[in-house]
Amino acid sequence: MTSSSDDGIRPFRIDVPQRDLDDLHDRLDRVRWPDELPGTGWSYGVPGAYLRELVRYWRHDYDWRAAEARLNAWPQFTTTIDGSTVHFAHLRSPEPDATPLVLTHGWPGSFAEFLDVAGPLADPAAHGGDPADAFHVVVPSLPGFGFSGPPADTGWEAGRISDAWADLMGRLGYPRFGAQGGDWGAAVSRELGRAHPDRVIGVHLNLLPGSQQTAEPTEDDLAGLGPGERERTLASWRRWRAWSAEGTGYAVQQSTRPQTLAYALTDSPVGQLAWIVEKFQAWTDSDELPEEAVDRDLMLTGVMLYWLTGTAGSAARVYYERAHATGRAARPAEPSTAPTALAVFPREIQTPLRHRAERTENLLRWTEFDRGGHFAAMEEPDLLIGDVRAFFRQLREGPGV
Repeated sequence: MTSSSDDGIRPFRIDVPQRDLDDLHDRLDRVRWPDELPGTGWSYGVPGAYLRELVRYWRHDYDWRAAEARLNAWPQFTTTIDGSTVHFAHLRSPEPDATPLVLTHGWPGSFAEFLDVAGPLADPAAHGGDPADAFHVVVPSLPGFGFSGPPADTGWEAGRISDAWADLMGRLGYPRFGAQGGDWGAAVSRELGRAHPDRVIGVHLNLLPGSQQTAEPTEDDLAGLGPGERERTLASWRRWRAWSAEGTGYAVQQSTRPQTLAYALTDSPVGQLAWIVEKFQAWTDSDELPEEAVDRDLMLTGVMLYWLTGTAGSAARVYYERAHATGRAARPAEPSTAPTALAVFPREIQTPLRHRAERTENLLRWTEFDRGGHFAAMEEPDLLIGDVRAFFRQLREGPGV
């Protein structure tokens, strides 16, 4: 990976040494496999037969150099903000009046999850769209993730990251801009709009933290809701209860002892792969295998960005920082005044409720889709692109905007 200095913004190009790829291949050739119980499917974790085939593909068929070339087609840079390196891609639109937009990924994602989204957003005319819907697209890697890792100090939770993004957009010459994100990217984007309302044009989310029903609803909770929203509230509670019982082990570990986990994931590529691919299976709109919902090579490129940079541990720390936050980060967030849109995908891990979202957000757009899950930019890029365009068009053309 190479970079050079340029007034605080340093050009960056991915160039992984061949010895790192040779080391990966050697480790994949020497996997020590555990036993497993027969007939348990995914209930105990990633099935051995599936993972063995995926490892075989990773070792012999996946082409990192092709992925590296695709990523390097994006202009990339690094800069130092608040003492830490921030890596980002920056796609300036050919349309001079394009709206600046920062796209933020989450865990276990990476900046690569926007590979099918950023180009059409930056240059809609080249992808069959309206040039008026163009964006200057900025795609950072979260602090601790990939080429933004690891930070030199503690405290990198959503609020501090949002301040860094505001600084970054200012350095790029964008006094006002929009934000989009899911997972941790949703928390950061939401905080950008809340903490910097004078600069944020609008916030588009495909997950809204806190908008689900986390306690069994009482009759008082359901009073005043229409039949549809009542049933959705009960469904939200049932989904939250099931996810809390079976799906939160990763978050507990990363919120409490991320360093212990880091030793295993940084030493074993198969361990790193299994830790990530389990979430792609559980959180996507798939029946059995994650490849039913996301491209296998793109999923492996995301895994490679964790493995090659050795950032499994530093990426996990964002959970610890949230769980142990103090000061501003520990206080309940005030409602956001930023114009906000929520794109609702049916297989998202949390079922949002509109009446809850309207308590905390200036909600101008609510779109429910009939397919898609947690990794919207990878699963349903066209749906996400269309909704982002429509929201910011609404802001441009709406009364008083």
